[in-house]
Amino acid sequence: MVLAWYMDNEDYDKREEHHRYPPEYVSLADLFASTGVEYFQLNLETLEEDGILDKIKKQRGYTYEDQVTMAPPPDNMSQFEEKLNIFYTEHLHTDEEIRLCIDGSGYFDVRDPNDQWIRVRVTPGDLLIVPAGIYHRFTLDTKNFIVAKRFFVGEPVWTPHNRPADDMDARKKYVEKLTEGKFVQIR
Repeated sequence: MVLAWYMDNEDYDKREEHHRYPPEYVSLADLFASTGVEYFQLNLETLEEDGILDKIKKQRGYTYEDQVTMAPPPDNMSQFEEKLNIFYTEHLHTDEEIRLCIDGSGYFDVRDPNDQWIRVRVTPGDLLIVPAGIYHRFTLDTKNFIVAKRFFVGEPVWTPHNRPADDMDARKKYVEKLTEGKFVQIR
């Protein structure tokens, strides 16, 4: 089950948990209400038979998927640290970002309406949907390993727009949905 909490502002290893003291956890309902981030717990052992992922893909129009593995060389990724730093740079996308953790673990950090970071830990079976226009970033945890499925509507587009990007339509629409409470969970 996914955990979310407000992060401290300390500048040490981004792969650590970064809890405030005392810790300030965020419920899934509050995470959605304050950011629009959606969460689904999927059973990886029955993923092919239970139809839950297929239902989500159909409802949201996801037509393309791939799988990515992040691990330091020699196991996987060349230029590992550079790529991890790119993912950790605060950015937004013009489409929602959908990730299903298959193996390993990591953190998605999202900004709340008060511009504070909420850290969301993903482990196998966690499907996270980060809305278009929200400032966010990703990093691995101290295990330095994750396998994730990525889903897209149509052709895969993964263009990060680094902050500041407040004049982009995706950002303006996100802020409007957030301030007017127009986020709708699809279940």
